[in-house]
Amino acid sequence: MREARFIEALELLAPGAPLREAVDSILQANTGGLIVIGDSEQVLSICEGGFEINVPFNSAALYELAKMDGAIILTAPVDRILKANVHLVPPAAIPSAETGIRHRIANRMARQTGALVIAISQRRSVITLYKGNLKYIFKDTGFILTKANQALQSLEKYKISMEKKLSNLSILEFKGVTSLHEVLRAVHAVEVVHRVAGEIQIYIAQLGSEGRLIQMQLDELIMGVEEEQSLLVRDYVKSDKEKRSKQVIASMRQCGVEELKELVVLSRILGYGGTLGSLDLAVFPRGYRLLAKVPRIPMPVIEDLVSNYGSLIAVMEADATDLVNVEGIGEVRARAIKDGIKRLQEHLMLDYYNPFRG
Repeated sequence: MREARFIEALELLAPGAPLREAVDSILQANTGGLIVIGDSEQVLSICEGGFEINVPFNSAALYELAKMDGAIILTAPVDRILKANVHLVPPAAIPSAETGIRHRIANRMARQTGALVIAISQRRSVITLYKGNLKYIFKDTGFILTKANQALQSLEKYKISMEKKLSNLSILEFKGVTSLHEVLRAVHAVEVVHRVAGEIQIYIAQLGSEGRLIQMQLDELIMGVEEEQSLLVRDYVKSDKEKRSKQVIASMRQCGVEELKELVVLSRILGYGGTLGSLDLAVFPRGYRLLAKVPRIPMPVIEDLVSNYGSLIAVMEADATDLVNVEGIGEVRARAIKDGIKRLQEHLMLDYYNPFRG
């Protein structure tokens, strides 16, 4: 959620956005500026002096008002200009590592109110965005495009690595010889792909209309990854509840990059304990992930299969006549499930033993 709000903030200053047009004009005029987006009581209580404007937002008006020394207060969303030439007085006790007066005030204002604050440097011609404890310095569009394309190349490599780990895990699942270590390696690989995709999304937010092609490439690369992660976690989390699975994923998102590399950390999050010995545990998938790959099996039927049999191996060992006893499964669907599982297993084995496999 925090990342989503930050991306929304970046999109306000993407090339082509009305607010960005005004900010670029301020940069070109070399006047500097301080813009606060938010009109909450907390924001207004820190404002002193200035002029009441309260007019519809437009880029030219914002540019002209920035010629005065004080801050400009805009509504959130950005549709009106409320005040101009305002003196901001956030508590001096709020810590800030900024050295310039304008940026220090912006930093403290954002920390105190949670509002989006934009500082435009007169001397360095730099746009700095503050929101809560977050700080972001905007770069040149060409530089961002280069970084986005480099990140896409990295994402492709991580995606290939993820697919290999998931494929190897699938084979072990069909054989019934899965260890927690292999599961956690796959869980880690999927989360890395998600995080790199999140970094690219931040670049896209800054690029605005220039980022359409990057967005298309990203959408294609991460198609199905979120669902894969959700089903993988549901297969192995200690408590088989969808709510618990969401909690596990949320906990992983809170881990730092280095912390995420520690498989014992992931083991603890999944509910298996945080010792090295837990990595050697034999574990068995419930079957959500692989059953979802069988054509024309809706999720409610998969839920019923897992509820009745408890594991993928039990479903595989059941005859088609046994599957008919599960709600929502008739003879035709029962045979389709058995055939689909068999074809999926054969496909995975052929791919695994393919001499040209990377």
